[in-house]
Amino acid sequence: MISHTHDEYHFNASETLRDLVIGMSDGLTVPFALAAGLSGAVSNNRLIVTAGLAEIAAGAIAMGLGGYLAARTELHHFDSERRREEKETEEIPEVEAEEVASLFRSYDLDEPTVTTLVNAIRADKQRWVDFMMKFELGLERPDANRALKSALTISFAYMAGGLIPLSPYLLFETPKMALPLSVSITLLSLFVFGYVKGRFTVSHPWKSAIQTLTIGAVAAGAAYSIARLFG
Repeated sequence: MISHTHDEYHFNASETLRDLVIGMSDGLTVPFALAAGLSGAVSNNRLIVTAGLAEIAAGAIAMGLGGYLAARTELHHFDSERRREEKETEEIPEVEAEEVASLFRSYDLDEPTVTTLVNAIRADKQRWVDFMMKFELGLERPDANRALKSALTISFAYMAGGLIPLSPYLLFETPKMALPLSVSITLLSLFVFGYVKGRFTVSHPWKSAIQTLTIGAVAAGAAYSIARLFG
């Protein structure tokens, strides 16, 4: 008898990936646009580096704080909905039981089977509430430590991304010398980042790479043009 093993591989770090994408994409794009824009208006790399580092610091803090608050809001929302479900299973149990039955009927199960399943679920209040949270509301309890993890992931990803376009301005004396290298390595980084992101999130990584590259290029081009126009 021949047996075949079937191994399934799933990506299970979607929340971390989302935070990395948020931090890195903004970190690459915003400081890049700032440095490119200033390159069209000033002739001193020191000013660009100072402004760039200040923006990276401020952006990392703001983005990290935004991630922290978003994660905390998600946790508070879950806790609020769970308290509501617990109250409803106590005050209107038959209505809640009928909601469970309706979920099972949507799978075309016969009534005796539905009744058996509903009775089994409602026999344990904790299990009953868990079931309603997951299958009626589509909610799963977020990691209680996620807020801090999210803030740190976004912040460090933003800083890492922001230092890429700024690094040539640390090596050369004038924007004229630093800008071409900054553009080259940033656009390459955007393309690679977009491709890697696409490998995990969509079925067309090349399309993701081109989209990410285009957004960064347009942002930097607009900033540079405005600086040249009014500088």
